[in-house]
This record gives sequence, C-alpha cells and structure tokens, in this order.
Amino acid sequence: MTSTHPEHGHEIGVVLADDQAMIRAGLRLIIETQPDLAVLGEARDGGQAVELARTLRPDVVLLDIDMPRLDGLEAARRILSAPAPPRVIMLTMYDTDINLDRALHAGVSGFLLKGSPPEQLFAAVRSAARGDVLLDPAVTGRVVDAYRRTMPAASGPATDARRPPPSPLTAREEQVLRLVAGGLSNSEIAGALSIAESTVSTHLNRLLAKLALRDRAQLVRYAYETGIVRPDNWPTRH
Repeated sequence: MTSTHPEHGHEIGVVLADDQAMIRAGLRLIIETQPDLAVLGEARDGGQAVELARTLRPDVVLLDIDMPRLDGLEAARRILSAPAPPRVIMLTMYDTDINLDRALHAGVSGFLLKGSPPEQLFAAVRSAARGDVLLDPAVTGRVVDAYRRTMPAASGPATDARRPPPSPLTAREEQVLRLVAGGLSNSEIAGALSIAESTVSTHLNRLLAKLALRDRAQLVRYAYETGIVRPDNWPTRH
C-alpha cells in the first residue's frame, strides 16, 4: 500500500485499488496527466482500499472487482457504508452481466472496463466527483434489458391491486424518467424533448434529489419497480 496526500486544492483526489502493480502504475500515469486529478494512494487489495478511503478521504475510489483478501464488491459496500463516503467506480476486465448487477447493488456510481479510453476514465472521475448522474448509457441499456427479461408481460388493464401508487413526479419529470429507463443518453433525451442538454441534467438531478436516489441506474430501477414503465409501454430510441 502506498499513499500520498498532496495539497491538491481544487484537484480531485483519487485512490486506486488493483492487485496488479503494473495496472496501478499505468492508471497513475494516465490520471496524473490531468492537472485537475491527483492520485492520493494505491491499494493492492480490498482491505487496503477500505483503509485508504477512510484515512485519505478521496473524492473518488477506482476499485477493481477481482482482488485478494477482500473483493472489490465487498470493499465497495464497506466504503459506501461509511459516513460521507467517496464515490466509487468499479474497474474490471470483464463486461459481464453478473459483475454489473452485483456492482450496482453494492451502490457504486460507475462501471468501467479497464480497456476504456483515457478520456472516458477522466470523464467518469470528474462526473463522479461532482456528484452528477453517472452511468454509461450503454451500461444503462443492459440494466433495461435485464428488466425486460425478468418482468412478466402485461395482461389486460391494471387492477387496483397492481396499479402503481400516485407518482410524486411532475409530467415532465416522468417523461425524462421514461427516456432514462429506455437507455437514452442526455443528448438523446434533449433531442427527443426539444430541450437543452443542460435542462436534461437539471431534471435528472431534481429526480435524484426528489426520489432520494444515487444515480442513473437507480432511476431505471425505480421506473420499472413503481410501474411508471411497464412491459407494454417500453420507451425506445427513435
């Protein structure tokens, strides 16, 4: 375990956790090309990642899923259960549904492949640090597909027993939520509703605050679990 804690001012503090030293070194070199990002420490297993998150108080933890002693998913759960936790982005070599599902249930803010281009990594770290909605639209689409596979098809009109409770959302918020649940990106939502992309971001952040949810993936789950989106009215890209 190595650590540094520079006087980073407005820099975004990052902790790296991966059991392979060469991957940690590569990530550090890439991240530190950016003047607004600073690597505060490195951990070689999940237990060290939890400790560094506690002692260094980074803004973001980049956490490998497969690590010895304590795997990344359990480490994420422990990190996120602490008071005022950092944001957590999971890194993996494998783009598998089981890893995605387990990571989202752990409460992480993002999911990136280790082969992602540097620009995508930088954008994910910055978005996470700002507390913005954070989930790659392609990953959101896979969450949507999982719901479509597991939810029963609609059969006839909703009965009182199956009818969803009254929504706390405005009509426009429900529109935005349905499009998020369809896997659309912010720019695609803006085009569909003929509004500015910044307005979409405002709606999304209001949705998160109003529903006390953490990120885009949880918005998708909320849309399906409350019946705002059902198998007979799937939102789709145009």
